[in-house]
Amino acid sequence: MKLKRELKLLDVFCIASGAMISSGLFVLPGIAHAIAGPAVFVSYMLAGLLAITGMLSQAELVSAMPKAGGTYFYVTRSLGPGVGTVNGLLEWFAISLKSAFALIGMSAFTALIINLDVRLIAIVLCCFFVGINILGIKEAGKLQVVIVAGLLVILIFYVVRGLPLMNANNFIPFAPNGISAIFSTAGFVFVSYGGLIKVASIAEEVKNPARTVPMAMILSLLVVGILYMLVVMVTTGVLGARQLDNSLTPISDGASAFLGSKGRIILSIAAILAFISTANAGIMAASRYPLALSRDGLLPEGLMSINAKFKTPHVSILITGLFMIFALFLKVTLLVKVASAVLLMTFIFSCFSVIILRESRIQNYQPQFKAPLYPWLQISGIIGFSLMLFNLGQQTLWIGLALITGGIFVYWFYGRIRTNREFALLHLIKRITAEEITNRSLETELKEIIRERDDMSKDRFDDIMEKSHVLDIGREMNMEEFFKLISGVMSGNLNIKPDILFNLLMEREKESTTVIAPGLAIPHIIIQGNQQFDILLVRSLKGILFSEDRPKINTVFVLVGTKDERNFHLRALAAIAQIVQDSNFQRRWMKAKNKEALRDVVLLGKRIRGQI
Repeated sequence: MKLKRELKLLDVFCIASGAMISSGLFVLPGIAHAIAGPAVFVSYMLAGLLAITGMLSQAELVSAMPKAGGTYFYVTRSLGPGVGTVNGLLEWFAISLKSAFALIGMSAFTALIINLDVRLIAIVLCCFFVGINILGIKEAGKLQVVIVAGLLVILIFYVVRGLPLMNANNFIPFAPNGISAIFSTAGFVFVSYGGLIKVASIAEEVKNPARTVPMAMILSLLVVGILYMLVVMVTTGVLGARQLDNSLTPISDGASAFLGSKGRIILSIAAILAFISTANAGIMAASRYPLALSRDGLLPEGLMSINAKFKTPHVSILITGLFMIFALFLKVTLLVKVASAVLLMTFIFSCFSVIILRESRIQNYQPQFKAPLYPWLQISGIIGFSLMLFNLGQQTLWIGLALITGGIFVYWFYGRIRTNREFALLHLIKRITAEEITNRSLETELKEIIRERDDMSKDRFDDIMEKSHVLDIGREMNMEEFFKLISGVMSGNLNIKPDILFNLLMEREKESTTVIAPGLAIPHIIIQGNQQFDILLVRSLKGILFSEDRPKINTVFVLVGTKDERNFHLRALAAIAQIVQDSNFQRRWMKAKNKEALRDVVLLGKRIRGQI
């Protein structure tokens, strides 16, 4: 059962923004200031700049393959199911941990109002958000929009009121622990930008995902990145090191300094809203990873169950909620570091995936958004993320290694024997070695993803194209040789003798040439009989000579039908005309690797559908 597309640009923007504006802003600045000093806002800026490289790679991937599971799906299709299993489990783990951290933060603020144990509050809140997400992603999305709107208003108010009251002395010394501390802190606070990968995981439930998700990712990173810097800078300027270092309520403390008790209450409410949005978005996003792994046979099939009434993956949501409750009892600082490490690895995988998918030259990898500055953007991202990863400390790396080992264990003893999926790295190896080690399964899957992404409903033209003959001619020939060849190929499907078909084709060409553009011809004839129609696709790399005064033809569509199919005949001609007018058609046609690839060029061509 498919997930329902219900989210729009505003919903996706708020899911990404709300997922980022939480612990990274309302808890971490105090801890980070103790490490980097007043230069902590630079650490946030560096983390944001580096996140851009991963975000742009993610945006390209999601515009090509908007499927549940986000980066897991891309990594599996580029690096294989083994690496994909590790990545998918790590992402599920990281997003769940980040959301659990948000619940701890929210319960700490809530405990100021209700005198209950922090973890008990967090468990109750976790159950509430699990229930909201089971009811439907549209409902969860609406809640996110309301929360984020209120949150942005409060934070902008905080910045505007606080900027004039900043004390320059609070920025001296600017970097008391040196430049290295600024960079290591950037890795520590990188978890603040984890919301970016959450929207990729819910892309299958977004309307017009190829356009909406990349745009939402770019907008949210710009808005949140600037807001992070300004809020942290204002907080540093109004508090100073004595009050700010290691504070778990830094923004509320800052508001109290220049707005009094009312300011503390307002920013405490903002913090609660932020944690609500992160926990809500976290459960929404994290639950899609077990779903995607289950679809590919890498986890038990029960995890891909979709609720018949609400159209949500209820089993996966419940499992994610239970794991988050378990995570509530882990050490907070370690939890943040491990989540940051996993997110850094996720962005590394994203950059690698873009490089492999592009270099493998898979025809049906057709992103509607392409990351700029390829491959330097991806290479710089891989280097930057790797440096941040190693700066998080040995303990974090050992835990990360243990998690990777666990992922490999799951794949080797469960997923390996249940899946045999083709991936882009095989295509890259094939391209380098010129050996046939792939089949068409990845191209076919990507074709179906494009159809789903672009709402390409199948019509009769598609049905005929999927069954039609395709000729890929490697030698030069003249028109008469060509017509004899295609007459023999098409005669069987049309129940007509080859010589009759040949004569009709020759007569049609004498009436007026069917060469309609340089390198393109569309011979089309009417035959006797009823309810007969066929199309033949032909590519000739060395060219077919239709006449001495015209260039050689590389692309031919042959249409043959009976009189009662005349209306469809005209519509098929119109469809072909639209397809060949695409500026990318000729390039894709001439670069197609085989007959099925030629067929896909036509099947995925841009045209008006539903009229044939």
